[in-house]
Amino acid sequence: MPTIGIQQLVQGGTVAAQYYCADSENGDHIDDPSEDALFMLITDLNDGDNTFVVIPDEGNPAWFASVAVLDEGGYEIVRRDTTRREHDVTIESSSDRIAGLTTWLATRAT
Repeated sequence: MPTIGIQQLVQGGTVAAQYYCADSENGDHIDDPSEDALFMLITDLNDGDNTFVVIPDEGNPAWFASVAVLDEGGYEIVRRDTTRREHDVTIESSSDRIAGLTTWLATRAT
């Protein structure tokens, strides 16, 4: 499966391609997740013991995305990029509608 390379902007300079990882509450960890792998992590979320996925889940990144299961059903998607002054929170009723997240992640490379 192909992976998405991400370059992160760091204080006035660009670092060579930095790949990201995804971690879920139940301990699943995927380095350099493909779109299919992210979809699987998200569809495995439940309202019991596995309620969220964070990308990337390390330190204090300049950007991150998270997907969380809502008590009333559906998902809350948070996208934040401090270098671009972006902060977006959306609610989706189906995991199929979260596909736009991978597009957002891919744009972190520019």
